[in-house]
Amino acid sequence: MEYRTLGRTGVKVSPLCLGAMMFGAWGNPDHEDSIRIIHRALDAGINFIDTADVYAQGESEEIVGKALAGGRRDRVVLATKFHFRMGDDPSQQGNSRRWIMQEVDNSLRRLGTDWIDLYQVHRPEADTEIDETLGALSDLVRAGKIRYFGSSTFPASQIVEAQWVAEQRGRERFVCEQPPYSLLARGVEAEVLPVCERYGMGVIPWSPLAGGWLSGKYRKSGPTPASTRAERIPQRFDLSLPVNQRKFELADQLGQLADDAGLTLIHMALAFVIRHPAVTAAIIGPRTMEQLESQLGAADIQLDAELLDRIDEIVPPGTTVNPADAGWEPPALADPSLRRR
Repeated sequence: MEYRTLGRTGVKVSPLCLGAMMFGAWGNPDHEDSIRIIHRALDAGINFIDTADVYAQGESEEIVGKALAGGRRDRVVLATKFHFRMGDDPSQQGNSRRWIMQEVDNSLRRLGTDWIDLYQVHRPEADTEIDETLGALSDLVRAGKIRYFGSSTFPASQIVEAQWVAEQRGRERFVCEQPPYSLLARGVEAEVLPVCERYGMGVIPWSPLAGGWLSGKYRKSGPTPASTRAERIPQRFDLSLPVNQRKFELADQLGQLADDAGLTLIHMALAFVIRHPAVTAAIIGPRTMEQLESQLGAADIQLDAELLDRIDEIVPPGTTVNPADAGWEPPALADPSLRRR
């Protein structure tokens, strides 16, 4: 497997990053089975694992910690995230210094490690100055608790702001961004990916299979797959919504294109993401061993120009078919009070 440099850090990572969101109550509650999946990924050459405190309320981090015990930790680039609510206290969330300093110790304990290689801000937060967040994270780097830090699902303007604040205030800077990116969610191609290239940031996209839409199961020739996500996240998965019907139609067209090219849709979708010049590694999130095996070979796939042109005809560059797949909505759009007097 080829290895790539994460931004300008000099750290080498595999082009597939094992996402751990589905390990634990959110996906696979069998800890031993989840550990076997992690070990298979490591044996296949993946050396990059991404999780978050909020995944199953810390359970995912605990499973990853168990999997890396016994000598595997040193060979893995380990990433986790903070931001989302982790308790009843209103301060047990967010991007403040108070919460970061508390939660990093919680993550270290759950992961069973003395350091985190990449600590990421899971989402932007309007209530917290970016300098406060960068200052706290810089202190953690100097304390040796984390090696680097990055952002996730930040708009291009806030990525630029963070870079400028870091320079002006003498802070450490974001070394990478983790955006949503797939054949059905290409919005980041317009600004986020070019901005990351300009600042020498690594990019590790989440949901390269569009939450399962590009797994090959959404085909007109077969039964519509049952999904619990349609109940939990209807705006992204409920097929009664016209925008999701459109995603179904496009997934079917992309599946046919993959068939014609002699590829699985999974391999074509992952190869599309990891072959973008700005992308370092795509985060895969298997729940089962079968799902992991279906994704591993994607790192070796090359897509020719003709196939890429056909993809652009189906989903034009810079297009996110369903805006809900963008992963974050600006407060000025989400809160009516910010638009009215």
